[in-house]
Amino acid sequence: MVAKEAAGRARPGRAPAPAGRRARPRQAEVARLAGVSQATVSLVLSGRDLATGRPISAETRAKVLDAAHSLGYVPDPAASRLAAARNNLLGVFSFTATFPTDVRHSYYPFLVGVEQEAAAQGYDLVLFTGSSTGGAGAGGGALSRVRLADGCLFLGRHAPADELRRLVADDFPVVHVGRRDEPEGLAWVGADYVSASREVVAALAGLGHRRVLLVREDDDAPASTDRERGFLDGLADSGLPAGPDAVYRSGDPRHDLTAERVRAWVAEGVTAFVAEETDTGAAWRALRAAVDAAGLDCPGEVSLALLGSPPADLADEPAPMGFDIPRPALGAEAVRLLASRIAGGPAEGTLVACAFRPGATAGPPPSPRTPHPSS
Repeated sequence: MVAKEAAGRARPGRAPAPAGRRARPRQAEVARLAGVSQATVSLVLSGRDLATGRPISAETRAKVLDAAHSLGYVPDPAASRLAAARNNLLGVFSFTATFPTDVRHSYYPFLVGVEQEAAAQGYDLVLFTGSSTGGAGAGGGALSRVRLADGCLFLGRHAPADELRRLVADDFPVVHVGRRDEPEGLAWVGADYVSASREVVAALAGLGHRRVLLVREDDDAPASTDRERGFLDGLADSGLPAGPDAVYRSGDPRHDLTAERVRAWVAEGVTAFVAEETDTGAAWRALRAAVDAAGLDCPGEVSLALLGSPPADLADEPAPMGFDIPRPALGAEAVRLLASRIAGGPAEGTLVACAFRPGATAGPPPSPRTPHPSS
């Protein structure tokens, strides 16, 4: 069961129940009906009288249980969990402007794995929505509320390091979905983008490409730096040029990546373009649009590859060469690690392998044009 964090929390001094709906019976009412003290009711209903070795008499116990049954009394789960110092709740907090509950959102498959593994581990989930209006800037009060759960998973490229550092310093169980360099002591589960990106470049080199260019957003998130590192490693491993000209960074790919710029790269000898996957898919969208606008055939004249999977709204297009991120498996592994942290296990970093995807957007480079003999 997945529960959302309530936007408005209960305040001291409970308001009267709405007309037509009976308020939850309290232990005081059970005590009055059974003719015993509220302390006795609490002991009987919690079973603590048996644990003390001095059980309440069978007659008194029967009166309390009969009264509770007749009133329809059920324990308050929040109070019971507080008394046990455990909630059996796992928090999920996303640093995106809208919580990723849309099946087309790239984070949604993570949540599928999280929900399935949480159920297997005997946990319920609380989706903290404090970031829904403030994105990564939500921090502060929103993040402090995650302590209502036994531990919390965080999703997003730009989780605030200071807030995470505070939770880690307090030994609150935290797991970040995605590799992170900081804060020290933070547990995380991430995809092995370095190895997967290296494999994509090796595949392009195996097709005969000698000039390959990476197009990426101007972003220093670990996921982006890992992809670039794997890309450059792949170029070096294949003996291809891996200098600064092999990577093009843009803060606004839609504006910067033009048909003219793509034609200029092709004229310089680039035969394959690689784009990184991000939440927005900006680099891949801009690259596809620029190649189309330049009138270049793919994969006849240029090859394209994507370090990840295409945005869901482009799923009907030919699958690009690249790799598939095991998002459900990452979500499930994150829950297992968080359960281990709650039980006192170590804060570890875990990488999960990605599966190479041959796709339909890459082929051998075009043969060099032979100049016409002079007349």
